[in-house]
Amino acid sequence: MDRQKQRMTLTAAAMLVPLMAACGSEKADGGSGSVGAGKPVTGVRWTVDSVTADGRTQKAPTGAHVTIDQGRAEGSLGCNTFSAEATVDGDRVRLGKTRSTEMACENKPMEFETALARTLSGQELKATVDDGRLTLTTDRGDTVRLSEAKDAPLAGTKWTVTTPHADGRAHLTLDTKKGTVSGSLGCNKVHAKATVRDGHITLGPPARTRMMCEDSLMDDEKTLLRLFDGETEYRVDHQTLTLTSENGTRVRAVAER
Repeated sequence: MDRQKQRMTLTAAAMLVPLMAACGSEKADGGSGSVGAGKPVTGVRWTVDSVTADGRTQKAPTGAHVTIDQGRAEGSLGCNTFSAEATVDGDRVRLGKTRSTEMACENKPMEFETALARTLSGQELKATVDDGRLTLTTDRGDTVRLSEAKDAPLAGTKWTVTTPHADGRAHLTLDTKKGTVSGSLGCNKVHAKATVRDGHITLGPPARTRMMCEDSLMDDEKTLLRLFDGETEYRVDHQTLTLTSENGTRVRAVAER
């Protein structure tokens, strides 16, 4: 994918810093690890669902998440990654110094990150955990909603390839009942037999269309084709799938919402 990266303005970067800290706001100082009625918040990967600020709700980008553990918050807002010290006093969250990357990513809602930063910057937040959902609320009523992340199922999920880029067009879906994998290599459609066993996927020779696209897509397509006609190790980490073939080819993909 022809993804352009640029340095964010100092203002935007400054806003992102408190954003990251606020999102990671549930770590209990001294290891209490809970907010409210003993609900655990540490050691949990929280998916950011949305932010509501000034009466407007924005959905979070795929991949936005926060983990709080041992006095530290870290994660991703979909484009930028972050880390921060984080402590909790009862149900009130206090944040330490934070660091974040300063990139603007194509096809990622930077407006969301800016809104989230503006909502959380310099705030003391009330944290509420209920039935696997975490809500962070400012004194003026703006909210950030998160939910406990669970691993996406390997089969039946549309996995959009992020590495190689393939301009966001490449995706694969496994059907374990039919014993197949199908999708797009970025330019051409693909279909093959697939057997899943003991952390590995055995892929058969690919049947595919024969279209020609721009060179960058065709190069990425060649990389993806190296996964086929052999055994591939797989690992699902929440919403991310990593495939590593016997020939060393590594492909990463995210579950499509």
